[in-house]
Amino acid sequence: MILLAIPVYNEAGTIALVIHAVRAAGMEPTLFDDGSTDGSRGVATAAGATVVHAPRNRGYGATMKSILQHAQSHGATWVITMDCDEQHEPASLAAFLEAIRRDDADVISGTRYLSASLHDDLPPADRRHINAVMTAEINAALGLCISDAFCGFKAYRVAACAPLRLSCTGYEFPMEFWVRAARARLRITELPIRRIYTDAVRTFGQGLDDPDSRLAHYRQTMQRAMSEPCVPTGEPRPHRHAAARACGRHPTLPCSKSSD
Repeated sequence: MILLAIPVYNEAGTIALVIHAVRAAGMEPTLFDDGSTDGSRGVATAAGATVVHAPRNRGYGATMKSILQHAQSHGATWVITMDCDEQHEPASLAAFLEAIRRDDADVISGTRYLSASLHDDLPPADRRHINAVMTAEINAALGLCISDAFCGFKAYRVAACAPLRLSCTGYEFPMEFWVRAARARLRITELPIRRIYTDAVRTFGQGLDDPDSRLAHYRQTMQRAMSEPCVPTGEPRPHRHAAARACGRHPTLPCSKSSD
């Protein structure tokens, strides 16, 4: 079973459109409402969608952890996550399903930067800068070769990701996830998707609207995750990374108790 999970927080204006588009693509979504206060839950329920509701806002990372736990407890073999703000095209779901059928990866990560398209939107300068900096630092520190560290359009093999110790609750979640995934030697591939920005001005909360503060927070999260002792999560998996073949690098991360 493949679970299509959509994190939601105060997105009543786009929920019905996204649900309709996902169904048109042949899938049925489950929405994970993170304590919305704008009626998002009611709109989703009225559209006939399954909604998993949190009574209070906990953060993006907390919602992602709930999604992975829900997928495991409900017997899903894979979970695909996509945003609810129309920045991820349901038409791309077919490509994710095809990648899942190939059965040669544990994480299939959408990327907006692996290939260019005339249809791509220009990203906000601060967000592109932070993404580029953190992607480069992740690759250097973890031996990965990804091109987009922050894309939320992903497919996760549930059995491979369930043992990962994930504690981050906010937008810093990807920084911890990449460290845990690399240490567990999960097989990572990237899948190009169209770059769409509908929110050039975005509020991150937690004092992270300032780009310098946000970048520092992401760096601290990654370094903290790297400094924690390795905890075995099962048999190591051989790496396979689509971009790694192009650049001649093979991801590997030795167990370390101190940050680089």
